[in-house]
Amino acid sequence: MQANRLTAIAIVAVIGSLVYLQAIAKPPAEAPKAEVGAPAPGFSLPDTYGKTFTLAEFKGKIVVLEWLNQKCPISRGKHEDKTMQTTYAKYAAKGVIWLGIDSSHYLKAESNRVYAAEQYLNYPILNDPDGKVGRAYGATNTPHMFVIDKEGKLAYEGAIDDQGKTNYVAAAIDSVLAGKPVAKPVTRPYGCSVKYAPKTPRPIKP
Repeated sequence: MQANRLTAIAIVAVIGSLVYLQAIAKPPAEAPKAEVGAPAPGFSLPDTYGKTFTLAEFKGKIVVLEWLNQKCPISRGKHEDKTMQTTYAKYAAKGVIWLGIDSSHYLKAESNRVYAAEQYLNYPILNDPDGKVGRAYGATNTPHMFVIDKEGKLAYEGAIDDQGKTNYVAAAIDSVLAGKPVAKPVTRPYGCSVKYAPKTPRPIKP
């Protein structure tokens, strides 16, 4: 009888250990990505001069987020042909806030500061080297654009344009300013992939 009891206890202990090991081995669920119509994820990031910007400080304003990478020919091309600068300047006078975000794990603040001066980017470039903000928004490309309305909800996400005549971001801002729904709230972004830091550190070679 005693032997049976000890055996049962041992079995329960083994099962408990297996359940525990399975629980700790299971990877944590990823945070939900930003969705059009839902509140935009908050953030706090430094710019190339060390000044911290938060989404909360622009409450009541339209905010445009531009994921960029100076090493990406598509992202750089949209600066060299002045697409981003022209769109920013058009709406800056209307109180629209434009923030560049760099989630590339290998680019430093100083490098982006020099690049912004070379390209005459008059809006801040925020540094997100660990990629937390980029992943929270689901940013996949450079450029990848997001328009946040005055209520703090995501109104548009996708490409800057259709690589032709239609500027999707400008159209989205016009709709938000007019208090109308964005006709095309989601488009497919194009460009280079965002160069996020690897989630698992690479082994150091001897």
